[in-house]
Amino acid sequence: MYLYNLTLQRPTAITHAVHGAFSGTRQQEIVISRGNVLELLKPDVNTGKVHVAISVEIFGVVRSLMAFRLTGGNKDFVVVGSDSGRIVILEYNPQKNVFEKVHQETFGKSGCRRIVPGQYLAIDPKGRAVMIGAVEKQKLVYILNRDAQARLTISSPLEAHKSNTLVYHMVGVDIGFENPLFACLEIDYEEADNDPSGEAAMATKPSLTYYELDLGLNHVVRKYTEPLEEHANFLITVPGGNDGPSGVLICSENYITYKNVGDQPDIRCPIPRRRNDLDDPERGMILVCSASHRTKSMFFFLVQTEQGDIFKVTLETEEDMVTEIKMKYFDTVPVAISMCVLKTGFLFVASEFGNHFLYQIAHLGDDDDEPEFSSAMPLEEGETFFFAPRALKNLVLVDEIESLSPILSCHISDLANEDTPQLYTLCGRGPRSSLRVLRHGLEVSEMAVSELPGNPNAVWTVKRRADDEFDAYIIVSFVNATLVLSIGETVEEVTDSGFLGTTPTLSCSSLGDDALVQVYPDGIRHIRADKRVNEWKAPGKRTIIKCAVNQRQVVVALAGGELVYFEMDPTGQLNEYTERKEMSADVICMALATVPSGEQRSRFLAVGLSDSTVRIISLDPSDCLSPLSMQALPALPESLCIVEMGGAESEEGVGVAMGSLYLSIGLQNGVLLRTVLDNVSGDLSDTRTRYLGSRPVKLFSVKMQGAESVLAVSSRSWLNYYHQNRFHLTPLSYEMLEYASGFASEQCPEGIVAIAANTLRILALEKLGAVFNQVSHPLELTPRRSVIHDSGRIIILETDHNAYTDDIKRERKKAMAEEMREAAGEGEVEIATQMAEAFLNENLPEDVFGAPKAGTGMWASIIRIIDPVNGTTLETLRLPQNEAAVSLAIVKFASVTSEESHLVVGVVKDYKLSPKSIGGAFLDAYKISKDGSSIQLLHRTAVEEIPGAIASFSGRALIGVGRLLRLYDLGKKKMLRKCENKHLPNFINYIHTIGSRIYVGDVEESVHFVKYKRRENQLVIFADDTYPRWVTCICVLDYNTVAVADKFCNISILRLPPGTTDDIEEDPSGTKAFWDRGLLNGASQKCDTISHFHIGEMILSLQKSTLIPGGSESLVYTTVAGRIGVLVPFTSREDYEFFQHLEMHMRSENPPLCGRDHLSYRSYYTPVKNMLDGDLCEQFNMLERARQKGIAEEMDRTPNEVSKKLEDIRTRYAF
Repeated sequence: MYLYNLTLQRPTAITHAVHGAFSGTRQQEIVISRGNVLELLKPDVNTGKVHVAISVEIFGVVRSLMAFRLTGGNKDFVVVGSDSGRIVILEYNPQKNVFEKVHQETFGKSGCRRIVPGQYLAIDPKGRAVMIGAVEKQKLVYILNRDAQARLTISSPLEAHKSNTLVYHMVGVDIGFENPLFACLEIDYEEADNDPSGEAAMATKPSLTYYELDLGLNHVVRKYTEPLEEHANFLITVPGGNDGPSGVLICSENYITYKNVGDQPDIRCPIPRRRNDLDDPERGMILVCSASHRTKSMFFFLVQTEQGDIFKVTLETEEDMVTEIKMKYFDTVPVAISMCVLKTGFLFVASEFGNHFLYQIAHLGDDDDEPEFSSAMPLEEGETFFFAPRALKNLVLVDEIESLSPILSCHISDLANEDTPQLYTLCGRGPRSSLRVLRHGLEVSEMAVSELPGNPNAVWTVKRRADDEFDAYIIVSFVNATLVLSIGETVEEVTDSGFLGTTPTLSCSSLGDDALVQVYPDGIRHIRADKRVNEWKAPGKRTIIKCAVNQRQVVVALAGGELVYFEMDPTGQLNEYTERKEMSADVICMALATVPSGEQRSRFLAVGLSDSTVRIISLDPSDCLSPLSMQALPALPESLCIVEMGGAESEEGVGVAMGSLYLSIGLQNGVLLRTVLDNVSGDLSDTRTRYLGSRPVKLFSVKMQGAESVLAVSSRSWLNYYHQNRFHLTPLSYEMLEYASGFASEQCPEGIVAIAANTLRILALEKLGAVFNQVSHPLELTPRRSVIHDSGRIIILETDHNAYTDDIKRERKKAMAEEMREAAGEGEVEIATQMAEAFLNENLPEDVFGAPKAGTGMWASIIRIIDPVNGTTLETLRLPQNEAAVSLAIVKFASVTSEESHLVVGVVKDYKLSPKSIGGAFLDAYKISKDGSSIQLLHRTAVEEIPGAIASFSGRALIGVGRLLRLYDLGKKKMLRKCENKHLPNFINYIHTIGSRIYVGDVEESVHFVKYKRRENQLVIFADDTYPRWVTCICVLDYNTVAVADKFCNISILRLPPGTTDDIEEDPSGTKAFWDRGLLNGASQKCDTISHFHIGEMILSLQKSTLIPGGSESLVYTTVAGRIGVLVPFTSREDYEFFQHLEMHMRSENPPLCGRDHLSYRSYYTPVKNMLDGDLCEQFNMLERARQKGIAEEMDRTPNEVSKKLEDIRTRYAF
């Protein structure tokens, strides 16, 4: 079995984010890492929307990321610390829209190891040196400089190692242009290691150590170290030199401390806490991330606590000595992994889980009535300040970047009856979790919908002048009339536009600089800027049936197949070409390309004829109207469209590299063909085919992100566009359209105006590049497992550790309000009562402010029934405090005569994770109503261990109770145990069944194959795996084959060898000892690993499914980082060998960006076997043309054939 790995949706979690001017312009961008993907984000200053400029797989793990700029430079570089054992410096090239590797220096082994640097990066703020450090022992410093050509140079590494030392964080200290200085949070464990009693480990204190790079001696010295009082978790650099006092802020539990070398005394300020917080008051508070902003006159820091509250921190100085730290509550946003403050006043928040946000900083919070806390205020040791959290005041949300991370479970099914299956994913953590319904397609924003007086058949937009930014008119054609609407603040009808309103219109366009042209069945109307009208009438009784127009040319086809060609002369007059051309058959459709910039005309006319051919006709004066090439079609053409796509855009929107001309052909049978049209000869080559829908395909050219795209309208609308160096053909998630045109106005600079039935609609597509559009339904707790009922309703288990149930929250609030009243003095009773009332009525939304942390061993659980089509919750069943629901399944018990199905839920009471202990475990049996909208508890059965997995098995429930596999039936008062197997090693976490065969996943020991012997009532393990896999999920592919994903991000396909028997009667010993004896504590038969692959993120769901109507089956996986991918099988040996060769050439020609070896990355734990990496193969399309040609020639193919093959395998199984 040979498989091909394809990513449908790249990971959405962000692990690091840095900002800087990477393009070398004044505009700031953000570079983010998504685990093994690097992306460059561009926030649009005007609209506030975030666009992804480039996204590239690096086939490695990004462990750290930093931006730096050489002294006096105007461009930022990106330094990446990864698992490749190399430090890599990247530069963004905006012309080619790629990251280019400037330097790659090897210093250690690959992999995320304890003593190999890469985990931490620190930059000298003046851009002279970079320190890269490991978790333990090793630190290296590289000196950065320029050579005579102003190129970046890097020195050999200087060592700053210290053994027996763990590092928590490191930063570059800003000390102007003195020798670069780095500060590290370290802890020395030498004494703790040598002390067997463990007392030294408890007494070990962390220290702050300064390392100085002496540029004169080219040597790193440990300059100074001092022990710290509290355990700190990270450092913040304070601006130095001429900008500030230098030094560092140390963030530790409950405190933030300012330290500097020299006479500076330590300044320490407690971290304020929420007033009347439901959290455990003994719990310490830490800061999790920070962002700093500096201008010429001032600087401040934004720091975020683990509850999501952001504080603005400023330092008061006197003669370069810091006298106090001031902290002020700023706002509360979801807990972030990284924050960036941009010069344009944006705050980018990369959330730990869930969606990411871009906020506008509306106020700096200087002049509001929020109290300011200071280190100078007198407080007892251990006391702190209190503040009241509130809704956003200083920040304004401008954009939300959708993130699926983490995907905990996924079901692929067509519950909404849309022909194409939807993905129902359980995402998020705690109160920010959601059920998201994903559909393949671009999200469409409806800007306006207005009814028209009848059913129109076409619509166009035109500009008054060629250099206008926005369109002036919308022209709507009816069967016997034409309606002209002007575009302004509103859209209204006008009558003085010069267009003929008493006739239907075939086409219209802007002509030249400031004229308009209207083509109607009886002639052509040329409207000049001063409203003068020139008309050309169709000869005799012949009418115009089809036409094609652009800015300088008009071609009309008369009835009977005669072509008449007009071109505009320099005076702005339309002149007819002397000859006319007779076509051999009736003309069905025609197309002209837009006139290339700096040229007089478009050189080619495409004509679709009723003999199922498309002909390319020259419009060059030297051979005007002579045929150039022809292509036969499998069906009659419906429409044609010629666009130039694939040209690189420069920053100013001027095309740098010429794109290719593409002729798109829409056929009447619903198929779209895309063919390359040679710019010189007019030859047609490299045809790609795609079935779009059941109706004839109409094509329209529209502008998207400054480039030409093709909108194809069939029973579904599709957009063919070029984005991030590759072509996309994506459906629009919108109802059926009939005709469309590009649209540009102030409110909607890049939209589409379309007609559907008798309405005119203005639409905008903002999320280009997105594969799925999402509908999100919020949940209350982290969703763990889900099942789909026959009625299409989804039953979800939501369970959170360290959480309170709603009842306990209310009780705690009442108790705290009572304490307030009791603590009040005699004169304060009334005020205290008011405060208590206000506190009881205050309800801060938990999805923003976070849920209170209850402490370890505290659990809250909900069983929810939801209708996934409209997102309504039909029933919510809340379990009591400290009961955790861990597993569920729908079972149809054979002992129950009616057609009812039952829900069996595994529940644990007083569950402590470490050391593991439980206060009780139960199986709850619920009766499900016929329509699946409600459940009713029948009874509860106590069991000894955690019920980790449940499955329905031939009219009974098969349940993994700890490491015991048991078969239960439904009784009147409780579940009845029928049979059990005690031979599984650790803990059962997955059970699947087919027929009488059972596939059991063990948490540490891979998959066990079990057979149920009905006659003997025995569960027998007849085969298992030779390799200990830490199973996260399994999916049965066929009777003998199972796919397994493990905790270390691998996916394996296991198959029973051909001779395997599960028939107990064949036991030669006659006493069944063959089955119980086993082999080395395992089963006597072993399965083979037939394929293996390292994905790079932990897979939490696997499902065999068909993703597109008429497509073939593939194995779909989703990961904790939000990646959705497929493994597709090769149907022929020839295909497999082709892609194997392509992968081999790509490995050598285009090694991964961050220096990791691709083969060793995909073989992280076990050598890759029988699986090919489609993500690497697809990077072929992003290579330069010369390198593509070189690889294709090695394979005896052309580059077009290779990219067609890549596209074919993708569209056969997915999108």
